[in-house]
Amino acid sequence: MSGLTRRSFVGLAVACAACAGVGGVGVAFAGEGELLRPPGGQDERNLAAACLKCDRCRSACPTGAIAVASVGDGFLRARTPVLDFHKGYCDFCDRCIEVCPTGALRPFNEEGDKLGVAVVQKDRCLSWFQGCTVCEDSCAFGALAFVDGHPVVDGVLCNGCGQCEFECTALVYGTFAGGTRRGIVVVPPDVVGALGRTVVEDGSEMEV
Repeated sequence: MSGLTRRSFVGLAVACAACAGVGGVGVAFAGEGELLRPPGGQDERNLAAACLKCDRCRSACPTGAIAVASVGDGFLRARTPVLDFHKGYCDFCDRCIEVCPTGALRPFNEEGDKLGVAVVQKDRCLSWFQGCTVCEDSCAFGALAFVDGHPVVDGVLCNGCGQCEFECTALVYGTFAGGTRRGIVVVPPDVVGALGRTVVEDGSEMEV
């Protein structure tokens, strides 16, 4: 009986290890977390099912804001469209939606739908160091205002167009050594929901 119990225990341990391994592989294939998608690509299930990875949306983007996800984002999501606001911003021209042959990118209302929400990274934002106001006039939706010399984002009005991040000068002219993120960065709506605010006091290079 003790031998049987021992064998059962070993079998259970092996099964648990196998399940953990499968879970790790699943994460690697599917990816974790929400990605910043072009307009109309916010339904991840629809995007995953319909996207041909044809690259037409990226080619059609007039501002160069559309890039492609990497293998690090999950094998299944690699080469699907994402937004890179270091290269451009979304002006909601709908060209990416128009050229999508499968409906992976659906109609999008910039007044009511969100690509993401801008979050100020206090330890990267130059306004806390030398009075920068570059992003002040960038927001076309009235979601960004300066209070006491620092940018404040209205999370309700912000729809994540990314122009503020695109125009932010932090890291552009070598103001800071190292790092990849600017003083204001657009993150998926669920990230802001978890933060509960649109400014990060510390923790630069926040994970999105």
